[in-house]
Amino acid sequence: MDTNALNQLCGNQGCALPAWVDSTLIPLVYILASILFIRGIKFMGKPDTARRGNLESSLGMLLAVLGVLFEKGVIQAGLAGYAYVIGAILIGAVIGIVWAKVVKMTEMPQLVALLNGFGGLSSFLVAVAQYKCQAAGDGFTCVTLGLTIAIGAIAFTGSVVAWGKLAGNFIKNFNYIPAKNAVNALLAIIGLAGVVLYACTAKSNPSLALTGILLVSIAYLLLGLTLVIPVGGGDMPVIISLLNSFSGLAAAFAGLALKNTVLVVSGNLVGASGLILTVIMCKAMNKTMAKLLFASPVKKKKDGVGGPAKEPVAMSVEDAYLVLEAANNVCIIPGYGMAVAQAQHAVKELCDKLEAKGAEVNFAIHPVAGRMPGHMNVLLAEANVPYEMLKTADEMNPMMSTVDVAIIIGANDVVNPAAIEDKSSPIYGMPIVNAFEAKTVFVLKRGKGTGFSGLENPLFTADNTVMIYGDAKDTVSKMVAEFDDK
Repeated sequence: MDTNALNQLCGNQGCALPAWVDSTLIPLVYILASILFIRGIKFMGKPDTARRGNLESSLGMLLAVLGVLFEKGVIQAGLAGYAYVIGAILIGAVIGIVWAKVVKMTEMPQLVALLNGFGGLSSFLVAVAQYKCQAAGDGFTCVTLGLTIAIGAIAFTGSVVAWGKLAGNFIKNFNYIPAKNAVNALLAIIGLAGVVLYACTAKSNPSLALTGILLVSIAYLLLGLTLVIPVGGGDMPVIISLLNSFSGLAAAFAGLALKNTVLVVSGNLVGASGLILTVIMCKAMNKTMAKLLFASPVKKKKDGVGGPAKEPVAMSVEDAYLVLEAANNVCIIPGYGMAVAQAQHAVKELCDKLEAKGAEVNFAIHPVAGRMPGHMNVLLAEANVPYEMLKTADEMNPMMSTVDVAIIIGANDVVNPAAIEDKSSPIYGMPIVNAFEAKTVFVLKRGKGTGFSGLENPLFTADNTVMIYGDAKDTVSKMVAEFDDK
């Protein structure tokens, strides 16, 4: 059918839909989409059902998008509506497929940070577009639009900074802003004043309303930068969770402004789950959000000022094999170093070798190990490590004293006993994996440097600890080779 025939069939304004579609079908579609979102989040809470949760959430989003297209008259608007929708879908699909194929699992934190930012940016742009289409809305709509712009702007620029720190580019070591709390407070006040100005003048004075929109946009885009820049890279798991919550809240406020039920539901689900995860991350680091966002950075205390520091004891891979060969219970504790070395597949091979000789193997996963929530779980799942082997720190710690060998791969702060023993330590009170209770501890590190927090780890010089220096993937592969040779 050619274009003229289609336009004649649909008419100049598009094809009209029966009244029952708007009154009955679309609300039912939104309800079904919301149910799928809720089920998706539930299933994504466990590794073995995460794939199903992802699929159900995706199906829910598809239904939600179709419902919006019908409700707003895009589907029945003729060829122009189809062209825009199909074009946007194709562009997004191509970018998503390329990223899924190209981005390494070790780079997933950076990608998640960017996706959070895109979520905030989309809500920001939707709110700006709604302002352009309906500048003189009611007071409630104006306030929700202003808040959508504010929260979406913070989520976008904050996520860009998080991406920069995780990717290790020029922004990685830029952690200082003079009088940051005063700057942040000033930007927040200016932005809120912009929201009030827009809400009060949207109908009476369009030029002042535009000024309000510009104020809130610029102020909160800058606030996203100044809020996240001072946060260290080691705290990125918490920041990513918080920004994820912000992107959800921005979507929820956009739904209120657009009077779209499914957007409110989905935005609140993301916002609430992100906030819960943020609280979990803070608890795992023994920090509060206020301390994380508002405390000024302090110089880290140097250890060993009272006398010569004890040197760690190093061991060869060949000697380490002899200890492992006799072990009946092994616990592997991964950290970001495993991700950097891309050693997860070699670790799975070592796990198989240990199990083949009759040893029990478990993994102790700290909530903030890595650079995003669940980072280690994702990497180990990629290497096909069975889910039942992945234990939380709370599950593994009561059994740690029975472990013959604890193998720490690229972790530092999450096994640092100073969190328990040294009240002057910045991480005192932070729950850790109690690797120091194992009979023997192997620490796989590239060198003698400290972890991301810059703190010395007394575990590395403990009597039951030996260091195995070198690239983690190469070291673990050599251990596997020792099992093959014997």
